[in-house]
Amino acid sequence: MSTESTPLAWLRGYTERGEGDVPGTYYAIYRMSDLVNQGYITPAEGRGLLLDNNLVDFVWEVTWADDHPTEDDELEYKIGEVEGYAIFMHGWTGNHLIWESIPGLVAANNRRIISISVDHNGFGESRFVRDTPTLEECCPPAAMKTIEEWVDILRIRRQPGQREPKVLNFVGHSMGGAALFYMNPLRWRVGEETRLALTPALLLDDDVKRIFYTAVGIGLSLVNAIRVFELVERVIKPQFMETVCAGASYFVKRAHLQQYQNTPRGTTAATFTAMGLLADREIARRYDLFRVTLGHRDSLVGLVPMLDMLSGMEFPSSNIRVVAGSHYLFSVGPENVYQHAQNRELVVADILDLHNQAYQVQKTGVRVG
Repeated sequence: MSTESTPLAWLRGYTERGEGDVPGTYYAIYRMSDLVNQGYITPAEGRGLLLDNNLVDFVWEVTWADDHPTEDDELEYKIGEVEGYAIFMHGWTGNHLIWESIPGLVAANNRRIISISVDHNGFGESRFVRDTPTLEECCPPAAMKTIEEWVDILRIRRQPGQREPKVLNFVGHSMGGAALFYMNPLRWRVGEETRLALTPALLLDDDVKRIFYTAVGIGLSLVNAIRVFELVERVIKPQFMETVCAGASYFVKRAHLQQYQNTPRGTTAATFTAMGLLADREIARRYDLFRVTLGHRDSLVGLVPMLDMLSGMEFPSSNIRVVAGSHYLFSVGPENVYQHAQNRELVVADILDLHNQAYQVQKTGVRVG
């Protein structure tokens, strides 16, 4: 088999690489269109993914730990011969940068785990073809479907002939956390995946928040359609973005504001409306390797309605964690240094713990719980 035809040959097709924020870590950025043009991914798969999901492109960042800068010819071994991957999915008006040091900390604490942070759902550099997508294209279930298809294209799951298990650990925040509830269990073997949803914006049983999200989405649609409303948006935007990023670092707040400015208003409006109007309750009750973390002062995801919803879904109480913090409970901003710094450590620990549990399930065949 030629080097170019190996399952992870695409790792050499990065558009940028360098040293990570966490000492001893490195990163590389990948773009689906570039990988197709370079021949690392077939047009049927790469362009097929983009066409099926009405995306202009799909972009992600890979983070790994090494004792020295990894040579290009070592990438496939370094990133392929591992126990698994942690896949990070951002929320509304976010992108892969909002995770800050967490992907690097995961990789540094377990070198057998590679972190992959994605731009998805029309944000970052993974934009929709149309400035205003349909609600079906930008809702949480659609985001999860795209991610599952993308994972298969990358060949990062255990491939035929590979003996050692591989675990894919999905970590989602807000909209990304809501998407995790819609993973298709028929696509996954027991112990092959874990999920950690951080302040998931799944509002099925929260009528107050559903009305709020829908109203904001409609308001942004008016701004997009009738330019006279731009003055109103300029007044409201700072307060609203502060609510979204409450408790977060200055870096995350700047990243959100820049993303908001760079994203077509139609995409921003449709995605928020889709979260408010989402009524899909077709959620598989497979919770053994699925955890949810909620913040006690989250103004965007109501604590009691979320607990009520999880209770109605018979989600195990032992898999729910409530911490002192806001919607960005894992980002250490000046308002919540002590609590959020601890939460960041808990998030990393939970990812590593879920991974270890799933890896042992695949090794032993014994289901958790």
